[in-house]
Amino acid sequence: MFLFLKLTNVFQTLLWRLFLIGGSFAVVIFSVYYTFNLAQELKKQERKQMQQIADAQLSMMTSDPNCDITFQSKILESNKTVPMILVDGDYNILDATNYSRDFLKDPAYFNSELAELRKTNKPILVESEAFGIKNYIFYRQSLVIKYLEWFPYIQFSLLFIFMALAYLTFSSIRKSQQERIWVGMAKETAHQLGTPLSSLMGWIENLNVLYPEDEQIKMICTEMNRDLEMLEIVAGRFSKIGAKPELSQNNLFERLKRHYDYIVQRAPKKVKLEFPDFEKNQHLTVNINTLLFDWVIENLLKNALDAMDGKGTIKVEVSESQRYIFVDVSDTGKGIPKSMFNKVFKPGFSTKKRGWGLGLSLSKRIITDYHKGKIFVKQSVLNQGTTFRVQLPKK
Repeated sequence: MFLFLKLTNVFQTLLWRLFLIGGSFAVVIFSVYYTFNLAQELKKQERKQMQQIADAQLSMMTSDPNCDITFQSKILESNKTVPMILVDGDYNILDATNYSRDFLKDPAYFNSELAELRKTNKPILVESEAFGIKNYIFYRQSLVIKYLEWFPYIQFSLLFIFMALAYLTFSSIRKSQQERIWVGMAKETAHQLGTPLSSLMGWIENLNVLYPEDEQIKMICTEMNRDLEMLEIVAGRFSKIGAKPELSQNNLFERLKRHYDYIVQRAPKKVKLEFPDFEKNQHLTVNINTLLFDWVIENLLKNALDAMDGKGTIKVEVSESQRYIFVDVSDTGKGIPKSMFNKVFKPGFSTKKRGWGLGLSLSKRIITDYHKGKIFVKQSVLNQGTTFRVQLPKK
């Protein structure tokens, strides 16, 4: 049922993303198509305007000096936006419109501008064989057309930014909702564990009272008390989820020795444990929250046991650099493919049939968010084993 709900949620998320991306692309494509057609239409209208100016220019050149050329003059004066250059058959400048008059004194500027205009638009011929006139009008596209040509790209950029912000916002909201659900479940779990824990403590105490001389019962009660303490620690961890943990300086080897003492009684007989020599290493301190840090080490040790199927070696090593302290947990189990090095830390990812895929995900959050460190797969070889590294800052 859980797998079905998970797949349904993934499918719905995928559909939402496809709908958002598809709709955005449809808007962009329509905008590009519309503005392209509009720009092409404006180009045609602009060329017609240039042709009218060419006709008016020719009419003024060939008309009788006594004729009224007011109409032709108005046509020439109507061009306020399109840069235009009139040249003769030898490409000598005759007139210019919508340019600074200073450029007429600069032949180099004129030559470069004219060369560029000859590439952009086909010139308009101003010709009269009867009067021996053969001139050309070169013109540059108006700024309006340039803006229209650039508009789809600007719109696409703005749409992309909007999509990114929307995606980040929805992802943040969804993540916040998921975190609230997990925090609520964790606190409820801690609350529910309280009653049976109290009951178990009472039963253990009764066994000690009823069988005070029975060494076997005492040994069983001692181990049961250890498991009970572990359950109390687990309940305490769940109750602290969602709250900012307090860090304090702790002896790293003392924390590891607690794990060794606990797991050595519960690991299969064919599993060999190699921990640091606790008698020689007593003075390495690290700034941690003990409840949460112990949770990470337990997850790594439990995963190591699961990976070996009851036989092999678990090795815990401690090292340090100038800035960091490293804890490496190695096993001789199945190994992890290199393609899954990052996936193993994602919520819900598990190679076990009944796994929830939360152990390593929580461990990563504990180390990175609360302890400002790192946890990663240092190395892994299929059918030979895996090494996880926990990296903690010294200060």
